[in-house]
Amino acid sequence: MISHGGGGSYAGHYDTALALAEAGFIVAAVRQAGDTHDDQSKVLMLWRRPAQLSRLIDFMLKDWQGHAEIDQQRIGAFGFSNGGFTVLVEAGGVPKLDRIDPYCSANPEHDLCAALAEAGIHSVAQVPRPPPDAWKPDRRVRAIAAAAPAFGFVFDSADLASVQIPVLLWRAADDRHQPDPWYEGHIRSALPHPPEYHVEPLAGHYAFLPPCSAQMRAAVPRICADAPGFDRAAFHQRLNAALVSFFERSLRYPD
Repeated sequence: MISHGGGGSYAGHYDTALALAEAGFIVAAVRQAGDTHDDQSKVLMLWRRPAQLSRLIDFMLKDWQGHAEIDQQRIGAFGFSNGGFTVLVEAGGVPKLDRIDPYCSANPEHDLCAALAEAGIHSVAQVPRPPPDAWKPDRRVRAIAAAAPAFGFVFDSADLASVQIPVLLWRAADDRHQPDPWYEGHIRSALPHPPEYHVEPLAGHYAFLPPCSAQMRAAVPRICADAPGFDRAAFHQRLNAALVSFFERSLRYPD
């Protein structure tokens, strides 16, 4: 299962999907309605995302034409940015969104906080509150990989105590969108078991998206620009190979 980042698309990690499929996995990606490239009207209603991912799992297990081929004991999930947050919740994480306000008071220059201020949102009290049952784990998910997971600072060790499945975390060393240590570093130290952890030198936040075509570079240059000396295509070969290896090991049949 693949969950895209904020303002993204279910096709946004097509190369990772292909790599997993070529390795023998069945792969499905969700359109995170309300947080896509053409509709970000519900971007801060973060509890909608894991619920949507669980509905995709429901569909794949019950209504998809090949559902009989799926081993229900071997389901994994990969997410990038807001999608990384999504898979952490599916694994048992219980975020505290009221931590956004003090975080932004202390770090108003950070991208998240600047974007909220530009949108006229000066407190999470201005957005709808999560329903009482918002943060429900999906225990069908047996391993997760999170690349540059968003909102890492909203979790502490108590909030992640229920995450008892294998976790892979990947950080971009030059991530100025989600600066260290408030995101991956914070999650890494709060998880109850050490995750598999990778840091990619020279990579920026959007390095986890596939190499851009000329058309994409012209349309959205901010997600296509890389630091001098960083080879996004070569990185994706390593990234996808590592994801295949992680899920093969984490979802293998019991001995």
